[in-house]
Amino acid sequence: MRILALWLCLASQTALAATENATWIVRTTMWGNNSYATLTLSDADGRLSGSLDGDKVDGEKAGDTVRFTVTDRSGNRSIFTAKATGDTMIGSTDAPDTNDRAARAIHGFSARRVPNRPNGPPRIVDFQPQDYSNSFDPHRTPVLTIWPGDTVRTTTVDSGGVDAAGKTRALYGNPQTGPFFVAGAQPGDTLVIRINRLKLSRDYADSLDMIVRRAQGTSLAPRATALGQPVRWTIDRNKGVTSPDTQGGRLRDIALPVRPMLGGLAVAPGYDAPPISAGDTGSFGGNMDFNEVVEGNSVLLPVQQPGALLYLGDAHALQGDGEMAQYGLETSMAVEFTVDLIKGKAINTPRVESPTQIMVLGQAGSLDEALRSATTGMVDWLAQDYGLTPSESAQLLGSVVKLEIANLAGRSVGVAAKLDKQILARIKPSKP
Repeated sequence: MRILALWLCLASQTALAATENATWIVRTTMWGNNSYATLTLSDADGRLSGSLDGDKVDGEKAGDTVRFTVTDRSGNRSIFTAKATGDTMIGSTDAPDTNDRAARAIHGFSARRVPNRPNGPPRIVDFQPQDYSNSFDPHRTPVLTIWPGDTVRTTTVDSGGVDAAGKTRALYGNPQTGPFFVAGAQPGDTLVIRINRLKLSRDYADSLDMIVRRAQGTSLAPRATALGQPVRWTIDRNKGVTSPDTQGGRLRDIALPVRPMLGGLAVAPGYDAPPISAGDTGSFGGNMDFNEVVEGNSVLLPVQQPGALLYLGDAHALQGDGEMAQYGLETSMAVEFTVDLIKGKAINTPRVESPTQIMVLGQAGSLDEALRSATTGMVDWLAQDYGLTPSESAQLLGSVVKLEIANLAGRSVGVAAKLDKQILARIKPSKP
């Protein structure tokens, strides 16, 4: 009996060892354009099964040769053939032509395997950047794979590419740390970034004596022609205050409390999007320069690529509403954040949540369009989470909404709509 039990145990272990489950990120290059999909594969002694973005996969593996067929919901089939080496696959796919389903087209593809989640509780990971990105790029290789619940401690350089030691480490233009690949994140999900800690890492910041042209009236514009000169601010990190380095003048005794924030926070833009400048914004977030992206708040962004691909940077020691001086108080920073994932919940605009407020950020080419985006986004949030009708949302917004100009300094502008949680607490949420 003991021999039989031992044999059954060994047989069970052998069967488990012969079945391998893996997740891969597939990049298909079609006529010079890259698209990304998530492939799940089970390998049972060379027989492959799984899905590619929800479409059925069947195939086989012999040695290092992998061949599988993907069948979509309409019955169309794409055949993938590749050589597998370790955690990579490289090959080609024979797929229906995108314009003529009766024709076929051959495309190259590659795939990288997503590491298995480490055993144990969520991790705290220290990551020291070696390089930086001046774009929100869906094609950039991730610097680190993390999982929902993980916490990352990392650093940023300032908008000019200067680090905590005063050394230039990147090209100016809001260089970003990342991207971080969040395992399990798929288009249609919502990524939640909890900002646990923002710590200034040097004793100065740089800004301008500037007023953005959008804010200049006709009588001010002639007097503003000499503006735009650099201003160095001294930071007293022990006291938590900052002062402009002035040679006399009426600001010589001013000391302002610092409020560290991230000007840049984004996921990679979606399908068919090229890399977007780290100075720009969109539904994916971007160079939002919203001064509520601070320690203790959470930012919610719509996932648009497998793994989300999270970027962050452009740290400010302090910034007024709208970044009216074109720059905030640009500096370097140590950052600690935790990621979470809301599966199957799609949002259309960046959201920020503080202990006391919910906020929606509308970003567009004009303040009118940004206002429309922020208002629509807030109505969507009230419908999703509180079950409010458009009529009920209109009554609430008309009575208590707060509107702020979030960004004036970029090619796009931002408007934030805010509601106090104290008021919302009286409304029973539509979902737990």
